[in-house]
Amino acid sequence: MHKGHQHSRGRRQLLRYAGASLIVSVSSLAGAAAKRPSVLSVRIWPAADYTRVTLEHDAPLKFTHFTVDNPDRLVVDIEGVEFNSVLDSIARKVTTDDPYIKLLRAGRYKPGVVRLVMDLKGKVAPQVFEVKPVGEYGYRLVLDVYPVTPVDPLMSLVEGRKDAVEPMQLDAEPKPQEAPTPTRKAETAPAPEAPEIRTTRKSGKPIVDRLVTVTLDPGHGGEDPGAIGRGGTYEKTVTLAVARRLKARIDAEPNMRAVLTRDSDFFVPLQMRVQKARRVQSDLFLSIHADAWVKPDARGSSVFVLSERGASSTQARMLAQRENDADLVGGVNLSAKDLFLARTLLDLSQTATINDSLKLGKYLLGELGSVNTLHKTSVEQAGFAVLKAPDIPSALIETAFISNPDEERRLNDDAYQNKLADAIVRGVKQYFIKHPPGPKAKLASIA
Repeated sequence: MHKGHQHSRGRRQLLRYAGASLIVSVSSLAGAAAKRPSVLSVRIWPAADYTRVTLEHDAPLKFTHFTVDNPDRLVVDIEGVEFNSVLDSIARKVTTDDPYIKLLRAGRYKPGVVRLVMDLKGKVAPQVFEVKPVGEYGYRLVLDVYPVTPVDPLMSLVEGRKDAVEPMQLDAEPKPQEAPTPTRKAETAPAPEAPEIRTTRKSGKPIVDRLVTVTLDPGHGGEDPGAIGRGGTYEKTVTLAVARRLKARIDAEPNMRAVLTRDSDFFVPLQMRVQKARRVQSDLFLSIHADAWVKPDARGSSVFVLSERGASSTQARMLAQRENDADLVGGVNLSAKDLFLARTLLDLSQTATINDSLKLGKYLLGELGSVNTLHKTSVEQAGFAVLKAPDIPSALIETAFISNPDEERRLNDDAYQNKLADAIVRGVKQYFIKHPPGPKAKLASIA
């Protein structure tokens, strides 16, 4: 009897504890349900390639989207999100010169659902996806508005040169680059040409009598600021400024033309940068960056090329890892396999291309040493994803350390940017003088 009484009392206590736990659990769930996800900020990145709208929020969202015709609209419904002043102000963030978005507005559609309506300027191929927290960012809902017909990188050559005005004589050293002269606009984009190498009658030395194409890749952009200097300078801003100056100088050469992987502040996935270079049958690929290190006294310029066998130093390996993480920071739609087909395959031509890249890097490093301290006196190697074009000699140039206050100031100086651009052009010209471009292998396009 005594044991039965103890057992009964123990069971009542257990039920009481269980009930208390249930009450605590239910109240916790109620509290969680009461706290709806909030949109913290909205950013819009308009560009000719595509326009990106980013909604940064503090918890995962549930969303659906669809398009509507006549007029063309993209509609996104977000469940359970709190409608706040950030969403209410979204309409004011669209600029009139946006290539694809006419208007963007948000409102309460029905209980528990916020609806975004994007009025479009024509037919688009939208992508809507969520990016998990990385770096300084929380969750991000990304709305990418692509044109139905993707922008062809060859069109960026419309303002380039139609034909070589003078052939490059390969039996003379290049002269120091003068200030760029205005270039005449071409009426139509020049079609890709097969290389033609001929020899001069007197010396028998080769000349290049066709345009050589150099793809310039300003690192980072859009959602990905790159490294940030202590004075607040964004790497993406410096790289674009230097690349634009470099393009002006290359386009001023009678036998050269340059193409930018981005010509404004927007994000380009690493593999798309490589694809753009291959679509224009580029002869060289130069990725422009501004290095950063944990210690502010690190300084100097560096040149890196691809390695198939591991990095040449710990710093090179860490830098490659950081640069390869750009896709995570910038935000890539991993499910969009149509945009990002299989990574460029490394084939037998890769070894020869790396050897050419090392030669290119040596010339670039030698010229950069005339305008800045060299961080390393030799070309370094690591597994940079952006340098993996199997048929294009490629180099990544770290112009200076943006994390060094003195070099950050120099990177913001117009005169120093001009000196950098001049030095890089001299290095490129020396490379072509000593290693004239030969016929390209007919590799299958990855586009």
